[in-house]
Amino acid sequence: MASPRTITIVALSFALGLFFVFMGTIKLTPRLSKDAYNEMKRAYKSYAKALPGLKKMGVSSVLLRKVIGTLEVSCGVVLTLVPGKPKDVANFLLLLVMLAVLFFHQLVGDPLKRYAHALVFGILLTCRLLIARQSEDQQQRPGAGDQRGGEESREAREVGDKEKNKVKLS
Repeated sequence: MASPRTITIVALSFALGLFFVFMGTIKLTPRLSKDAYNEMKRAYKSYAKALPGLKKMGVSSVLLRKVIGTLEVSCGVVLTLVPGKPKDVANFLLLLVMLAVLFFHQLVGDPLKRYAHALVFGILLTCRLLIARQSEDQQQRPGAGDQRGGEESREAREVGDKEKNKVKLS
């Protein structure tokens, strides 16, 4: 049976992956929602205007929106379907995208209700990454995940931990 930590990571990965595939698709095409697509176009125009440095580098609002949308779709697919380390890389990239989106919203002075979703999903991405890293650390420690002996192995670990914490007096 899978551990609660594993179930949590899988559920978060799947839900976050689907969300980012959906949001990235809205940024790239009007097929899902024409109104949402037009709203994204308008928002990214205001972001590009607020950052004149982007225009100097040749980055238009359309390119910015398409790059972020493509990143969201591709990382969302990885979070949803690909096992192993690539999920953590995708998670980290999406976290960077969420930080950039939060920066853009702050830059143009949007109210909280316009960027609350980015804040919430940034927190969820952080939690998923921390849980994934924590389970990796526990698997790498010697004796971690040892389920034999139940109470006996737990007691042995506690005694071992107490022995490590003793101070020798000479």
